[in-house]
Amino acid sequence: MGSLSGKTIIITGASRGIGRAMALKFAADGANLVIAAKSDQPHPKLPGTIHSVVEEVEAVGGRGLAVQVDVRFEDQVARMVDRSVARFGGIDVLINNAGAISLTPVEKTSVKKYDLMQQINSRGVFLCSRAALPHLKKAANPHILSLAPPLNTAPQWLAGHAPYTLSKYGMTLLSLGMAAEFSAYGIAVNTLWPRTIIATAAIEFAVGDRDTFRFCRKPDIMADAAYEIITTPEVALTGQTVIDDELLSQRGVTDFEMYRYDPDFTGDLFPDLFIENA
Repeated sequence: MGSLSGKTIIITGASRGIGRAMALKFAADGANLVIAAKSDQPHPKLPGTIHSVVEEVEAVGGRGLAVQVDVRFEDQVARMVDRSVARFGGIDVLINNAGAISLTPVEKTSVKKYDLMQQINSRGVFLCSRAALPHLKKAANPHILSLAPPLNTAPQWLAGHAPYTLSKYGMTLLSLGMAAEFSAYGIAVNTLWPRTIIATAAIEFAVGDRDTFRFCRKPDIMADAAYEIITTPEVALTGQTVIDDELLSQRGVTDFEMYRYDPDFTGDLFPDLFIENA
C-alpha cells in the first residue's frame, strides 16, 4: 500500500459522519483534504461544519481546504474543483459521499424530495466526476469512489423506497460505467457500502433514532475500507461494488469488534439497506 502523503482528495458531504471520518483518516497519512459540503454554519442539531473539519484535519497532520458546495449545481461543483486545483495543484482522488435519503414509497414521496435525491445522489456523482476528470487524468494512481450499494433488485429494496433506491443504484451504475470508460486513463472507479448500518446523522434522523446507534458500527470502518481502496495501485481494483468488512477481511483485518459503536452491546448489528445479512 502506498502513502497518501501529498495526495489531494476531495470529499463531498465531509462536514460530519462518514465523510469526516475519511478526511481524518487520510489527513493522518499526510493527505491534502478538500472538505466540501453545504454546512458552512453550525446546525442546531448536527455538530460539524466544513471549517471545523478542516481544523481537525490540520490537527492530525494534513492540510485542509473548506469549500461550501451544493452538488446539485454545476457552477458550484466547477468552483470546488477550481479552488482545489488552485490550492493544491491537482486532484488525485474524488470521493462522492454527499447524499440525500427519504425511505418513502412512490405514493408518499413528494416531487421535491424525489428530485432532491436524484440530483444529489446519482446526478451529483455525474457532475463531480465529470468536473474532476481532466485533473484526475494527470494524477498518479487516481481514484473515484462513491458511497453506493451493490445492485440488488429484490422486491424488498424496491417496494418501500423505490425513489431512494433508484438514486443510489444510479450512482452504482454510473460508477460501473465510468470504471469501463476511464480505464484507458488509468483511473480506478469503485463504490463502497457498509455491511451494517453506520452511526451517522442519517441513521438518527432519517432511519431510526439515537437508540439505533447501539446496533451500528462507527464510521471508522468505512474510512479504513476507503483508505484500502484509494491506496490500491495501478487500477488493480476497479469496477467493483465493495462491501466494507469484506474488503478489510481480504486485506488482513480479523477484529471487527473494534468498530462497534457501543462496545458493551454484544448482540447482532443491523444490516444496512440492500444487504441481506450482517
